[in-house]
Amino acid sequence: MKCSLAGFVYSMKCFPFAASSKLIEMEEKTIVEGAEKPERKPGGWKSMPYVIGNETFEKLGTLGLVANIMVYLQDEFHMKQVFATNVVNIWSGTTNFAPLFGAFLSDSYLGRFRTLAYASIASLLGMATLTLTASLRGLRPPSCDPNKPGANCLGATKGQVGVLYLALGLLTIGAGGIRPCSLPFGVDQFDATTEKGRRGIDSFFNWYYFTFTVSLMVALTVIVYIQSSVSWSLGLAIPTFLMLCSITLFFVGTKVYIYVSPEGSIFSSIAQVFVAAYKKRRLELPHANEQPQVLYDPSSPKDSTTSKLPLTQQFRCLNKAAIIAEGELNPDGSPSNHWKLCSIQQVEELKCLIRIMPIWASGIICFTALAQQATFTVSQARKMDRHLGPNFQIPPGSLSVISMFALTVFIPIYDRILIPMARRITKLQTGITILQRMGIGMAISVLSMVVGGLIEEKRRNSANSHQDPRGIAPMTVMWLAPQLVLMGMADAFNGIGQIEFYYKQFPEHMRSIGGSLFFCGFGGANYLSSFIVAIVHNYTGKDGQPNWLDDNLNVGKLDYFYYIIAVFGVLNLAYFLVCARYYRYKGSTQEESEEHYTAHALSYSGLIATQKRTRQ
Repeated sequence: MKCSLAGFVYSMKCFPFAASSKLIEMEEKTIVEGAEKPERKPGGWKSMPYVIGNETFEKLGTLGLVANIMVYLQDEFHMKQVFATNVVNIWSGTTNFAPLFGAFLSDSYLGRFRTLAYASIASLLGMATLTLTASLRGLRPPSCDPNKPGANCLGATKGQVGVLYLALGLLTIGAGGIRPCSLPFGVDQFDATTEKGRRGIDSFFNWYYFTFTVSLMVALTVIVYIQSSVSWSLGLAIPTFLMLCSITLFFVGTKVYIYVSPEGSIFSSIAQVFVAAYKKRRLELPHANEQPQVLYDPSSPKDSTTSKLPLTQQFRCLNKAAIIAEGELNPDGSPSNHWKLCSIQQVEELKCLIRIMPIWASGIICFTALAQQATFTVSQARKMDRHLGPNFQIPPGSLSVISMFALTVFIPIYDRILIPMARRITKLQTGITILQRMGIGMAISVLSMVVGGLIEEKRRNSANSHQDPRGIAPMTVMWLAPQLVLMGMADAFNGIGQIEFYYKQFPEHMRSIGGSLFFCGFGGANYLSSFIVAIVHNYTGKDGQPNWLDDNLNVGKLDYFYYIIAVFGVLNLAYFLVCARYYRYKGSTQEESEEHYTAHALSYSGLIATQKRTRQ
């Protein structure tokens, strides 16, 4: 299921920006500051066979398990198309919000190792439970082919659905812990204060992305094929076994790992600003020339690598959190109570988050368009000629390779050809601004829905005129390639543009929130998609008119559904343009041009081109 993998794959995309040795050093110093110093030198490459081996097996297991879930729900649990789509979307949305809580638990209480350990066990249990649903007849409905004309397949009982939901819930818990911690845990094994350690980190990223690409390709081809064409029991048992191998390798390496203690979550600092500002809401803010003396603005530590933010007047009420009241400072100048007095730096960091949120919200509808390739695009593929040669049929769940391939090919073209051309025209170092790049991606996502609607209309007319008893249109499934290619290009513009935007606009130690926003954005897109599906399904198909999302695509009007999302996309693009027009950049005391605040983006095509998309 592509939609549930989205956040996971995008989390991989966040880290090419962190691959710079300078950025790694900044982030690692922030991570270990205040933490207990390790008793031995970092494990470095001694721990890599266990870390990379664990990651490879875990990705093979997870991606292979979820890439084909839509087909599994329809074929084995006999779920109706709309119901299966909502199950996929709601599960995907919950799974994409889970890393936010996993990151909080890891940073505040458990640490990365224990979070990964507990999450990996939860994932294994979820995979094993899902495998049992395919292996034991009592855990799924009686065998029946719902694709046969006139088939009257029995649905799942409440107990069978309960076991299925238990499996999906365990997988959600596992994803919530693994996604935010897996790659940072590998970085923890190197000493980022040395040149050797920084080189090791760069090499680790390359190996990490290489294994991710190999795992993704194997999962979307070999494992999906086994599930669809050989046996669901075997196709689910293989990922479960691979996850068991992953956990085994992970625990074998416990003696060589370096463990970074949890130091507290940035969410605590955010909450402190809100609480302190509320408690001091009746106080008067000082005049500008009095602010240095009246507001708490401690000097940064000498070894700090976090950029100091100037005080701004936007969201001025939050500045009250930094007003120094009597008795709020200790003799050494530190706050006596962090819930009553916050620094200007804390206040401005919260303002950065507030400014970014409207931009983040605009990405939800863009991701909603892209999320359809996990559900209805699969349904379209099942009603088309999927033969590749006389004897081989492309599994519907493998079509996401097209989107992934488009992204792989386009990123180097964008980075090496289009950007230099745009640079000569705009005179900007980045060719186009980050916000312009995001807007182009939104426009392409709208176009992908329009193209998808036109192709679906052609497919439906072809199937109805051909009158195949199975409802298969005499059209090759490659007709779906244009909309999938456009989705990959939309990712290249909007998805990676968002990553660059968060990277530059969040303070250094808040960039983990930027990664979490991706997960939450996809989660919001999944929930929104489920809501639109429910509304369309409930309010169409009356007065003798066909239901747009009928289980029989040849009767429905799926193209109209695509057009609705396209209309939302147009409205969302207009909203985004307004937000972009009035966005105020980090560290600016007034609206200034993006050119002043935009440094040249890292040349990340070589890294990102190795981790292309499937969508969870």
